[in-house]
Amino acid sequence: MASWNCLSSSIVEYCEGADFYCCGYCKNLEGSRSNGMWAHSMTVQDYQDLIDRGWRRSGKYVYKPIMNQTCCPQYTIRCRPLQFQPSKSHKKVLKKVLKFLAKGEILRRNCEDEPMDSTMEDSVAGDFALINKLDIKCDLKMLSSDLKESLESEEKKKEKNSKTEESNELTHSQAIEDKLGSGEPLHSIKVHMVPKPGKGADLSKPPCRKAKEIRKERKMLKLMQQNPAGEFESFQAQGQPPKAKSNQPKSLEDLIFESLPENASHKLEVRLVPVSFEDPEFKSSFSQSFSLYVKYQMAIHQDSPHECGKTQFTRFLCSSPLEAENPPNGPECGYGSFHQQYWLDGKIIAVGVIDILPYCVSSVYLYYDPDYSFLSLGVYSALREIAFTRQLHEKTSQLSYYYMGFYIHSCPKMKYKGQYRPSDLLCPETYVWVPIEQCLPSLENSKYCRFNQDPEAVDEGRSKEPDRVRVFHKKAIMPYGVYKKHQKDPSEEATVLQYANLVGQACSERMLLFRN
Repeated sequence: MASWNCLSSSIVEYCEGADFYCCGYCKNLEGSRSNGMWAHSMTVQDYQDLIDRGWRRSGKYVYKPIMNQTCCPQYTIRCRPLQFQPSKSHKKVLKKVLKFLAKGEILRRNCEDEPMDSTMEDSVAGDFALINKLDIKCDLKMLSSDLKESLESEEKKKEKNSKTEESNELTHSQAIEDKLGSGEPLHSIKVHMVPKPGKGADLSKPPCRKAKEIRKERKMLKLMQQNPAGEFESFQAQGQPPKAKSNQPKSLEDLIFESLPENASHKLEVRLVPVSFEDPEFKSSFSQSFSLYVKYQMAIHQDSPHECGKTQFTRFLCSSPLEAENPPNGPECGYGSFHQQYWLDGKIIAVGVIDILPYCVSSVYLYYDPDYSFLSLGVYSALREIAFTRQLHEKTSQLSYYYMGFYIHSCPKMKYKGQYRPSDLLCPETYVWVPIEQCLPSLENSKYCRFNQDPEAVDEGRSKEPDRVRVFHKKAIMPYGVYKKHQKDPSEEATVLQYANLVGQACSERMLLFRN
């Protein structure tokens, strides 16, 4: 048996039985059910293995929902940052933040509803990738004389036939020009259609134009922007447009770190601070961070002052069981728990609480200044954390996932996490990762689902040798096989076996189960 002095492992105290408590999602007073344990200390590898079995921490309390019994099943969800491409709604948020930083522009139209809107999909990603990539402000003077004459002729016809509509409608080419310059989708441009059979044509309007001609003209404008002289002359001489250069969509990093003008209205700085009262930066910013937490909880979650006091804040977001580790092959910042602070013009406006683990960045919580809700800071911080994961991966190749906590399909406000694609859900029975697209049809039919479609598959990490569970008793470490010989309580074995099955064989052999 090992002594207390040799101790360097995770120490956990398992809570017997299952807890029933009020569900924070459907508000069922006794609908939520989970198993839990108090982590006095925990290594980052042990916690990585636990969250890969459906566990999650809140402060030092680590819990696992009983998926087939709880009212709102909570599925662990992870995003794959290396393949992640921001959606249109994500790009809108990033552009909104950049405009605010550059010019102080404030857009307040339903900002906080954006991540919850499940209809925001990249169904026409091809067109919008082009619009977002190009910032074209064509000048008609750049057009060749032939094209210019054609456009002017069309405009004169329009002026002659419909003076009353002159102030309200643009010519088609001018509309394309304006749409390209504004970044709006091309399909919103007005195009007069051929009248349906049996209906007379409206002679007061210019003749309809074929979609092929419109696409050709749009391509010409694009080519002229890239090379207004050489390539356009080649196009006129040969009568065929040259092959367009491939337009890769902007990366997440390009969108986040786009350069700002020297006279930008605001300055945003993101600082990574270890969660430790021994760290001078964490200690000096604690008061401001706590005040922000109180403001957020009272405004967003309607907490009373006594529900979000300093004690609750410290236990929930500043106390972590994770032991900081700095191995030579790990990230420069090391592993452990951190606060990612967003400083705007010298003050904290948001804090993302994260854990950096061997294979992932795990998001714990976010709180922000409600006065800046118009910036959609929930979405913005998630995108920054995805980019941060990619940055850590450059030095630590195995660190390549972003864990977003729990996905709750039965709760509409929590389904937004499924919009960060590609992503996977954890099978609650076999603990394998399954692409979310394969899981959603099953979740539409049932709250609780086994995602692994192989009926023969089992939990490969389950406890197979419970006697090898490490027990910490009376300042001594021993295998459970030795410990149980001295115990007479029949319920003791059932508790240890339940613990071993929930944490899995690997963790049960590494972690120390405290028994009083």
